[in-house]
Amino acid sequence: MDDIFSTRRSVRRFQDKEVEQQKITSILKAAQMAPTWGNMQCQELIVVRDREKIAKLAGLLSEKNPATLCTGKATVVFAVCGNPLRSGFYKGVQVTRYDQWFLYDLGIVSQNICLKAWELGLGSVIVGSFDHEKAERLLEIPGEYKLVSLIPVGYPDHKPTPPKRRELDDFVHYDTFSGK
Repeated sequence: MDDIFSTRRSVRRFQDKEVEQQKITSILKAAQMAPTWGNMQCQELIVVRDREKIAKLAGLLSEKNPATLCTGKATVVFAVCGNPLRSGFYKGVQVTRYDQWFLYDLGIVSQNICLKAWELGLGSVIVGSFDHEKAERLLEIPGEYKLVSLIPVGYPDHKPTPPKRRELDDFVHYDTFSGK
């Protein structure tokens, strides 16, 4: 199997080359098409291209985060935000088991961003370990929205090796959890 799902990797080293606006627009259109709970489309995306702001975001990553260097060197970073009350709620009442369903929706949006970037010859990595509150202030995100992740994108300067994956028999169950 040699398709976008089996070849896509988290890329943490980029070339010093700008990502073209038409590629950014293609990535945004892929994010736009992501399915969301009740078609509520809770996502809000900030496209960060200002190098100074990107450097400040990189400085907010957790100590020893392997994505710090690539975030700082990226020419574009997508900040993935959402409104927690727009997903999993109907007429203001939570109707899903989990009150943070927007995280699920934003995960799908993020996957679309990463897959489209890969299809366009770009690398990406989803970053979740950083000072969210400081990043929200830096990006001027209103209080009703939450910044969930940062996705630095750029032209890869290497080809990461694929990690080992669990065999299907190790995690697939039929009809019941114990069904094999």
